[in-house]
Amino acid sequence: MRDTLGLEGIAGVVVVFLAITVVTLRDPVIGGGLMLLVAGLALIAKGVAASTMRAFGLK
Repeated sequence: MRDTLGLEGIAGVVVVFLAITVVTLRDPVIGGGLMLLVAGLALIAKGVAASTMRAFGLK
């Protein structure tokens, strides 16, 4: 994972999860909504990356 994301990427993921944890401790419903939002954004990013790779003939 370190080769793919790098140290900055791993630190970013940790910060995002810590922020969601803090919000979830305060209000679980909003924390759940944030987790769904992050999961949706990750799926969108994966789809865009796959589409771009296919456009360049890499996949």
